[in-house]
Amino acid sequence: MKFFLDSANINEIEEIASLGLLDGVTTNPSLVAKENGQKDFNKIIKKICKIVKGPVSAEVISTKYENMIKEAEILSKIDKNVVIKLPMTKDGIKATSYLSKKKIPVNVTLIFSASQALLAAKAGAAYVSPFVGRLDDISSNGINLISDLSEIFLNYGFHTEILVASIRNPIHIIESAKLGADVATLPYSVLIQLFNHPLTDIGIEKFLKDWSNK
Repeated sequence: MKFFLDSANINEIEEIASLGLLDGVTTNPSLVAKENGQKDFNKIIKKICKIVKGPVSAEVISTKYENMIKEAEILSKIDKNVVIKLPMTKDGIKATSYLSKKKIPVNVTLIFSASQALLAAKAGAAYVSPFVGRLDDISSNGINLISDLSEIFLNYGFHTEILVASIRNPIHIIESAKLGADVATLPYSVLIQLFNHPLTDIGIEKFLKDWSNK
């Protein structure tokens, strides 16, 4: 499973990259705006691409097809690793079809059903982003969607990668990995949780105590 960081925080991205764990980044204008009031989206994307030698999803703001294409063409010129992030709408799917034919990779976001993911895959999306946490929030099982997508994509040999988004806890990651999801995009806080286990802490404490008593 590939790990992407869902962030526009340069310090977070640099830290995780330094650990050798970072395969890519997903971000959007909202995340960029939250970082020190920074509104220069393209500038931040360029900085991220210098740190990460993998896919960097940059989301368009427009909701209409023609404007999506214009934004996508500008964003795709920032760096060869930029992936255009588009919403799961009719205009988004139309833009996905157009851009994929131009060899510009697309990440279709806001996926909440297998039917939506199927449409995105047929349109040529490089990634689909099912939002497991938001499904859990409305008393639906987000991990069940990952299971459905793994089965459907395998049935038809789609090259589209399943990028699990809206991850709220380590369980989401492990369950998605067991189902064969290609990518997990994690908030910094959740990725850090993967390191932690109380028995590890106890073991280190005991080791250090034994050594000090030597």
